[in-house]
This record gives sequence, C-alpha cells and structure tokens, in this order.
Amino acid sequence: MRNQRSFSAEFKRQVIEELISGESRPGQICRRHNISASLLYHWKKQYGLGRFNNEPTAEGALTDRIEKLERLVGRLTLENEFLLVPVRVQVQVKKGLQSSLIQHQRNGKSSANGSTSSAVSGGGAVS
Repeated sequence: MRNQRSFSAEFKRQVIEELISGESRPGQICRRHNISASLLYHWKKQYGLGRFNNEPTAEGALTDRIEKLERLVGRLTLENEFLLVPVRVQVQVKKGLQSSLIQHQRNGKSSANGSTSSAVSGGGAVS
C-alpha cells in the first residue's frame, strides 16, 4: 500500500501564491511538485478561505459564510419538520372527529344538547 503524503500549510501557501502570481502555469507547478491538478485547485479553494495562515479573500470569506448559512437552514428545516409532525397528527385527528360528529348529526342520532343518545332495547324489567 502506498504511503499518503502530507504537505505543510506553509508549502501549500507557497505553491498557491506561485500559481496566483502567474510565475508558473498550473501544469508546470503540478509536474514540479508531483501533485495532481485537482489537489492544486483544492488547495487554491482552501487558500481563498484562509486555511493556510493567510488572510481569506473577500470572495472566500463570503463563500464560507454562505456554506455555514446553508447548513444552518438545512438543520432548522429538519427541526421544523420534526416539530410539525405532532401538529399535523393532531389536526388530522381533529378533522376525523369533526367528520364523525357531522355524520352522527346527519343520521339524526344527536340530541338537543349535542351529545349522542342511544335507545336501550331489549326485554329488561323496569322497576
């Protein structure tokens, strides 16, 4: 198995500053340091966010802020959905009870005070 290389923040910063300055083209930098182009552009993105002991660029700072806000919106949306489940169930139960009451009233089984009455049938003795 191949050992994974690790690069210091200082090395990454120097490579990206060389790229940004225009001294060398991306392909030349990749060949010279034996790194892939995707790694180079990943470092460039991190550099923009200020991850290599440097000041973040305005664009990088805004991008970072947007990502944090999007994560917050997602978390709050999940919490909101979780909290709305009991309310939705309660509304459905209430609607079900209302429709049952309306059905009983339509069938004429409702008394004047709104409660339902049932007739006792059978041959029981009355005392």
